[in-house]
Amino acid sequence: MTEATPHPVHPLIGEAMRKAALAWLEVPGQRAVAAWIVWHEGAGYVVHGGGEQPLPGLADADRCRVVVRSGDNGARIVGWPAAVSRVAPGTEEWATVVPQLLGKRLNLPEPNSAEERWAMGSTVSRLAPDGDPEEQLPAGSLAEAPPPTPAATEARVPFTLHRRPRPR
Repeated sequence: MTEATPHPVHPLIGEAMRKAALAWLEVPGQRAVAAWIVWHEGAGYVVHGGGEQPLPGLADADRCRVVVRSGDNGARIVGWPAAVSRVAPGTEEWATVVPQLLGKRLNLPEPNSAEERWAMGSTVSRLAPDGDPEEQLPAGSLAEAPPPTPAATEARVPFTLHRRPRPR
């Protein structure tokens, strides 16, 4: 436990986050967004902006909600409130956390200059548990309507070779 963690992390949060590589972040006023996340010493860390994963509103938020799902079947494991803080480049926390993030980042373009690129144009945010996990699952569906898009699907089925015609 670090000085930045005022109370011990709930065991369910800790266990779920140790196994998670992806979590859904819900910033107030924004849609929930999937983000790759690294759990380190009782807090989750994400890199966003500046060519990394887009997490709208997280850089300016002081709180968010984190939802962790199972890697096996996608079932919701736990949701918990988080206090959001920025990790400043050049600090001791930056020096500890960024190597962890670099090691877990898949398909990292130009890995030798990633730390400098993150310091210049991206944000590293710390998501510290700030309360107990949700005790029970919601009764209704949590499905959201898809975002508006100009994309459309053509109604007719395309021609396929060697397909038997339907009787009319």
